[in-house]
Amino acid sequence: MKKYFISLLFLSFVACNPTPKKTAIDNSKVQEKPNIVIIYLDDLGYGDLSSYGATALQTPNIDALANEGIKFTNGYASSATCTPSRYALLTGMYPWRNKDAKILPGTAPLLISTTQQTLPKMLKKQGYQTAIVGKWHLGLGTGIVNWNDKVTPGPNEVGFDESYILAATQDRVPTVYIKDGNVVGLDKNDPIEVNYKENFEGEPTAISNPEMLTMKWHHGHNSSIVNGIPRIGYMKGGEDAKWTDTDMADHFLAKAQNYIKTHKEKPFFLYYAMQQPHVPRTPHPRFVGKSRMGPRGDVILEADWAIGEFMKTLKEEGILENTLIVFSSDNGPVLNDGYYDGAVEKAGNHDPKGGLRGGKYSIFEAGTRVPFITYWKGKIQPKVSDAIVCQMDLLASIADLVGAKETSTDSKNLRNTFLGNADKGREHLIIEATGKTALRSGDWLYIPTYSGKNFRKAVGIEVGNFPYEQLYNLKEDKAQQKNLAETDTQKLVEMKQTFINLRGENHRKGVKEVVFE
Repeated sequence: MKKYFISLLFLSFVACNPTPKKTAIDNSKVQEKPNIVIIYLDDLGYGDLSSYGATALQTPNIDALANEGIKFTNGYASSATCTPSRYALLTGMYPWRNKDAKILPGTAPLLISTTQQTLPKMLKKQGYQTAIVGKWHLGLGTGIVNWNDKVTPGPNEVGFDESYILAATQDRVPTVYIKDGNVVGLDKNDPIEVNYKENFEGEPTAISNPEMLTMKWHHGHNSSIVNGIPRIGYMKGGEDAKWTDTDMADHFLAKAQNYIKTHKEKPFFLYYAMQQPHVPRTPHPRFVGKSRMGPRGDVILEADWAIGEFMKTLKEEGILENTLIVFSSDNGPVLNDGYYDGAVEKAGNHDPKGGLRGGKYSIFEAGTRVPFITYWKGKIQPKVSDAIVCQMDLLASIADLVGAKETSTDSKNLRNTFLGNADKGREHLIIEATGKTALRSGDWLYIPTYSGKNFRKAVGIEVGNFPYEQLYNLKEDKAQQKNLAETDTQKLVEMKQTFINLRGENHRKGVKEVVFE
């Protein structure tokens, strides 16, 4: 009787709890928090993608992100140059708050304080694995670096569990990869020496040995020669560790792919900082001539291909639906940035600025307004957004997404805007170029009165000063051809006061005051 009762009880349990049906979803891989990937290009302009209006270049893989995600038409880097923008992206802070946030040499000390908040630090506290693959350019060490020992502090000391980087830029020494602070492939019997002020005795340079060059320098790049390419700065030794320029895109792609394959069981943050289309533009032979626009066009197509391969890997590993991807660029475009590579001559009808004014280094729109895309398959619905957003805002927005709160920085929580659930972006944004700042507010852009060599570079004029304020309605005048400062004085006063309020004491640096009666 007892056995009979137990059997009936077992059958009742089975009847009430049938065996679950098998589904295509592997529940063991389902996470509460999404993986987060930031794909960051270098010097890619607002008009360099077919999804942003380019016709001479076709970028189908990046276009897929734009067409199936949110394409922002008013997406900004914080600065018109690389180091400040990367600083803002990772720290959520305006770069003009840090006097050292400017284009750094390869020997510069770490720009980010090891005690300040960063995006990877915040995510680590929420249980994320964190990694950077690609360009760093935020300084390493304390100012005196022994490249033959572990270089620290660096990415690993500001929140990244793993790092595989180039120290600065592809055109600067040291021309080696660094993994978690250690130079990859270094022969200790051939130590590396780096100097940005003077050459090492007997070492060839672009000036002393032009016959060794495979790429001709135009300006600035006339120091040490590596792989036939003249660089900024002097380097000696480390022959076995030197990278092969034409393999760099493949190399970083393989590292990024391997990272997600080996870290997919737990939520991860990957900062995939690609080197294209920064100089020297060295496409793999597979891409040489593919764009018919010279090396600059070729490396943009190479980057698009690499992103396509990366996306395939996310899909093959079964984690695409649980991965938020942010795509952008550190600043606007530049054609001739130090080498004769045909970028100017072969551009044809292609406008990397996308109808904007300026470019890299410029306070005008093309310096900081860049392609900006958010993509999350199945979670973000396709749309085009005109909201003003900045890379600096990713810190607070992603914090909110993963259950944290970030209010200690300049970052604004635009989570709903980035996910497509709201149309409102930033009300005000300070943009920066070569140490000078301007204000984007609604449809308007205000540029204070500046003068001097740096400002001439920032606004793209060769000689003289720019001794008057500028005010543009960007909705009506995207190309910034009509300065309304003299005709719309009420708006000028309003924008000027907002700018001063946001900049505080700092607004006076480099600004010539104008008295309004």
